[in-house]
Amino acid sequence: MRKILLIVLVLVILLPIVLIFARSATPVVDVPTPMVSLGQATPITVRVRDPRGIRSLAASVEQNGVRYSVWKADQPSQATDSTWNFTAGVKTTPQLKDGKAKLILEATSNDLLRKTGRWEHELTVVTQPPSVSVDSEQHYLYLGMADLATFNISGAWTEAGMRVGDQTFRAWPMPGGKPGYFSLFAFAWNMPPDTVPVVYASNGAGNDVTSPIVFQFPKKEQPKYTVHDLQITDAFVHKVVNELDPNGSGDPVARFVKINNEMRRANNKVLADLRLKTADKFLWSQPFARQAHAQSEATFADLRNYIYQGKKIDQQVHLGYDLAVTQHVGVEASNDGRVVYAAPLGIYGNCIVVDHGYGLQTLYGHLSHIDVHEGDMVKRGQVMGTSGQTGMAGGDHIHFGMLLDGVQIDPKEWWDSHWIKDHIAKRIDLPGFHD
Repeated sequence: MRKILLIVLVLVILLPIVLIFARSATPVVDVPTPMVSLGQATPITVRVRDPRGIRSLAASVEQNGVRYSVWKADQPSQATDSTWNFTAGVKTTPQLKDGKAKLILEATSNDLLRKTGRWEHELTVVTQPPSVSVDSEQHYLYLGMADLATFNISGAWTEAGMRVGDQTFRAWPMPGGKPGYFSLFAFAWNMPPDTVPVVYASNGAGNDVTSPIVFQFPKKEQPKYTVHDLQITDAFVHKVVNELDPNGSGDPVARFVKINNEMRRANNKVLADLRLKTADKFLWSQPFARQAHAQSEATFADLRNYIYQGKKIDQQVHLGYDLAVTQHVGVEASNDGRVVYAAPLGIYGNCIVVDHGYGLQTLYGHLSHIDVHEGDMVKRGQVMGTSGQTGMAGGDHIHFGMLLDGVQIDPKEWWDSHWIKDHIAKRIDLPGFHD
């Protein structure tokens, strides 16, 4: 009987302890946005997860063996998943100097054991912003077109390039080891004409500097975009929905409009993301070639009204050229490059994208057959497949487009050797260029 009582007594004593250990947890601390530097007052977002909530959260910076407290939250939180925001940097901790440091975050659990979760990350303290100096070239800008600017950057920086409105274009080191940087940039077809393109540099620590380029925006010479009414037949509607939404249901016209909107946006996002697969060198040395003997059935930035049974059901902007020759004509690479996409792509049908370096890429859509693979190197004029009417195409043709750092641009200037010489080759070393 005594043994039983002793066992019961031990269980009574140990059970709460076991339960405390079983229910306790170590907080999981994370910083969702990657950090590379700490400036004057760098915003920091911290996420903490703990089933019992947290009692406190503290941030410190360690540099040269000395640890500085930069922020602390002592108010207990019952939230099992919480987000905290604060700033840290030289403004609140003037002892910090330029150079390497370590950010340390420590969260203490709200349970009885007070376990502490820790996160730390190496970064660089930057006390001064970078500076930029831009070329003095006169840049003539046109809607939908591209251009090239050169510039120098001094000081510590993590990101730089051209900024046009809400669009950014990367900075690249000048070829051949020459000092300075350059950026190929676009003035998009729908960019407000009063937008001022600027060179920017950022050190990722809240220090962002800009400098405008010298430019003109000749109003009388801007491209005139046309408006077309496209008569949509039942046969075309069913062709599109059966090919692009084979498992869908409901009204075919509503499905067609959904494809023309939602799928178009998704497809264009895929195209824009291909900028990440670009080469950091020129893969071409000649002007871009237009498909041989082709007639243009549609040009860049045409506004299309989709008319069904006398009623406008949709409106879209056509960002490319529709080039027609004959049925199943060989589709020619417009310049040397590397294939970064070769597969079906929604409204574009069977699609090829060729990278030409520094974010410049060409697009070939609606093909009936693809004869190249991702990773293949192609030469100017090489046949990569055959034209067709896959995707949202009403007849056999090639949808030809160009993209610059993910922004769709008008190809026509790139077919012009004089334009390339004046806007590209004269400003930067374009190896082997000849017109």
